[in-house]
Amino acid sequence: MFKPYSVFVGTRYTGSKRGSRLTTFLSRTAIAGLVIGVALLIVVLSVMNGFEREMRERILGLVPHINLYAADPRDDWRETVDLVEKQPGVSSASPLLQQNGMLVKGEIAEAVLLFGIDPQREARATALANFLDPHALQRLQAEQQTIVLGQGLAEKLAVTVDDHITVVVPDVANGGERVTPRIQRFTVVGIIKSGTELDQSLALLRLEDAQQLSGSHDNAIALRVTVNDLFAAPAIASDLWRELHGRYYVSDWTATQGNLYGAIHLSKQLVGMMLAIVIAVAAFNVVSALVLVVNDKQGDIAILRSQGATPNGIIKIFLVQGFLVGVIGTVLGVVFGIVLSLAVTDLVAWIERALHIQFLQSDVYPISYLPADLRAVDVLQVAGTALVMSTLAAIYPAWRAAKVQPAVALRYD
Repeated sequence: MFKPYSVFVGTRYTGSKRGSRLTTFLSRTAIAGLVIGVALLIVVLSVMNGFEREMRERILGLVPHINLYAADPRDDWRETVDLVEKQPGVSSASPLLQQNGMLVKGEIAEAVLLFGIDPQREARATALANFLDPHALQRLQAEQQTIVLGQGLAEKLAVTVDDHITVVVPDVANGGERVTPRIQRFTVVGIIKSGTELDQSLALLRLEDAQQLSGSHDNAIALRVTVNDLFAAPAIASDLWRELHGRYYVSDWTATQGNLYGAIHLSKQLVGMMLAIVIAVAAFNVVSALVLVVNDKQGDIAILRSQGATPNGIIKIFLVQGFLVGVIGTVLGVVFGIVLSLAVTDLVAWIERALHIQFLQSDVYPISYLPADLRAVDVLQVAGTALVMSTLAAIYPAWRAAKVQPAVALRYD
């Protein structure tokens, strides 16, 4: 099969072991730089995608997408639920009584965020069932004075399922008078293991128990609304406010968790930009390698020119070589990057077990483990960028090669 001489010679130069050791070393260094840059960029983007996914599915799966607070104490939340669930974009709605409190076990006391919920509605509206034993939800629904704790909170209090704890709700104003804090004893029926910061401060009660504990009535109950598209929550919240004629105060997740989500997204962009610069530096190693190749192959270039090769043909030879160096480095980098991305979560977990340490603590970071979410579009973008950069980096050496004068080169060869 006929092959253009520029492709044939460029391929031979790429795989040839002839030439100076420095030229061979720099060529391999250029390929190694591309491999490391491409692999690192794929792994880091996968980890950032993992944080974004866990933020979306775990943290935002447990906190309300939209909160509705009644402005009119006479408003019946049960009627409002039916109206809200008919709105476009709304997946479900459920009652929520939120209050601050304290859990006490022996001499240990921990501040806690108490959520009074309807267990049946909550299981349909949120991802709670994914992080909790189904039997725990059944017990929470059927038994009075029961509570579900986040894993981190349970560890701090040193309690397990079927242990008893004391719940204390602070003083509240009642007609200008101060009332004694309400104290009740609850049985732990389940542990939430979401692997997020919510495990450190979240406790769930039956809605009726939460009302009794706080002394509030139906007018204090808010509605948590789950939407189909997280990023449509602000627009849906505005629509609900208009539909309910201002009878409810409305807030969405971007007011409470938006900064964290934005920080993750911004970090992904910045890290991606920095590692793209690493790929650019690795690609420009191709320039130095090919310049040395041009100097080393001046005699060959002169012979090709004397046999009728055109300057454009010489340029194509070294463009082919630069492209092939980019292909080799990119393919190897993509393979290593994919393998590391698929293994990084288990690898970090193994290192943590082996060294008895934990790199991510859920009381400091949003989640307690290193996630990864490998996406084909990221791999294609990284591979395409590396190929384009390595090919562009070959332009200057190729132009230098085309300027070689056969008579001058052969005079000293």
